[in-house]
Amino acid sequence: MLTVVWFKRDLRVSDHAPLAAAALRGPVLPIYVIEPEVFAAPDFAHQHWGFIRESLHELQADLATLGSPLAVYHGEITHILSQLKAALGTFVLASHEETGNDVTFQRDLRVKRWCANAGITWREYRQHGVVRGLRIRDQWASRWDQHMRQLLIPEPESVTPPPPFATLTEQVSDLDQLALSFRQPDKPHRQRGGRAAGVDLLISFLEGRGQHYRRAMSSPLSAADECSRLSPHFAYGTVSIREAAHALWARRSALLAMPAEERPPEMLASLKSFESRLHWHCHFMQKLESEPAIEFRNVHRGFDGVRNENAMTDEERAKFRAWARGETGYPMIDACMKMLHATGWINFRMRAMLVSFASYQLWLHWRHTSVYLATQFLDYEPGIHYPQVQMQSGVTGINTIRIYNPVKQAQDQDPDGVFVRRWLPVLAKVPDEYIFEPWTMPPSVQDDCGVVIGRDYPAPIVDHLAAAAFARETLWALRKGDGVRAEAQRVYQKHGSRNPAREGMPKRRKGEAESKVPAQISLDFEAG
Repeated sequence: MLTVVWFKRDLRVSDHAPLAAAALRGPVLPIYVIEPEVFAAPDFAHQHWGFIRESLHELQADLATLGSPLAVYHGEITHILSQLKAALGTFVLASHEETGNDVTFQRDLRVKRWCANAGITWREYRQHGVVRGLRIRDQWASRWDQHMRQLLIPEPESVTPPPPFATLTEQVSDLDQLALSFRQPDKPHRQRGGRAAGVDLLISFLEGRGQHYRRAMSSPLSAADECSRLSPHFAYGTVSIREAAHALWARRSALLAMPAEERPPEMLASLKSFESRLHWHCHFMQKLESEPAIEFRNVHRGFDGVRNENAMTDEERAKFRAWARGETGYPMIDACMKMLHATGWINFRMRAMLVSFASYQLWLHWRHTSVYLATQFLDYEPGIHYPQVQMQSGVTGINTIRIYNPVKQAQDQDPDGVFVRRWLPVLAKVPDEYIFEPWTMPPSVQDDCGVVIGRDYPAPIVDHLAAAAFARETLWALRKGDGVRAEAQRVYQKHGSRNPAREGMPKRRKGEAESKVPAQISLDFEAG
């Protein structure tokens, strides 16, 4: 029987279970559907389509070489499937499981209903370490390892095409000429899509570029070159997590076979850190898979109402606009946002700082900032994005409250002001002693360097120390309540890591019984 292989966030032919299984059964029609509801969602942006389009070009070429070219359609998915059934008769639908946003979640439910009504078998295959239908988190780490240790699935030697059928009116003949509208332009300096670019990044990272990854990932000065930069390729599946894990293990084995004095310094430690992040990729995605509602509400319900959950007030909108535009008056915050505007990427520590500043110093609800950041991150992965944003906003109840000081972060990660001056050229002539706190410049110094605060560069929109103190006191007071502690137990049982290497028992107050909820450290998942 003919199999329709539906490509979604898995734009490759290697380590692709649905395609490999379908090729063994008989004729295959590979399809990709440009879905208006997905592309019009508030978290989708032009840069996402640009990366997808470039990846589709390579996928089309690879599938054509195998014998069955990719058919790209533009329309609602069940309508496309209905048209294919009318043209081809009954078929098997095959795809990878997807842990996406609510739009794709509801879409998949709709496809499931359509298949049941149309008499179509839909076979879904596991792609990551995420476990669908997981009830208990215990042993999740070992299940992840078992899945990753499975042999990679080779690309088929050939794929039998479907019998000839009339071209659907929804078929896209030229991806580059398809007229799609977006609220924002494409990023001028974003990464290019396609499997070849992803494989090159993986090889260069493991063979040497990632040697100092463990200590270089924190600073935006070094992270852009020494992080793997694979995150958009993982997000759209041009490279699978399992492929990266196997390549990492092979590289580590080769290093261990070398005499110790010949090994590149720090490389083994960096590989260990990168392996942890492959694990955390699926760990965070599992949270959204197990509880899709956390895209919209606090994972710990005890924090409901602590921030304004309704439409933003005028004051909040003004703060949000300043933050989103990179006009907060805090150079490290603004420089990171400017880099993000241009490239669609910033390293994890700086992402965490952006969320922390918006959530604590500006006291904005994460729902507003998370959707905006989703459009700015080229590597936006819903399953990682929403749990991470909540964790950095202090509303999980089981993670350390980490409030980043934007001045200290600048001093630690950009000690000479190179990064700040690169992305905020207006501050190029500000003396080093004032570069991270330009509002402290005396008027005479402002005149000398041509940066008058409030005219050429904004004054700080808040007192970051006072705002941080308010946030810290508010959240810690809330966390001490019995109801919040009880809810934390539920959150931990559902979502908490069980890996003893990444968690510790909290200190007990005098006379307090031992808690059953491990106090997880604030995990830093490097985005790329």
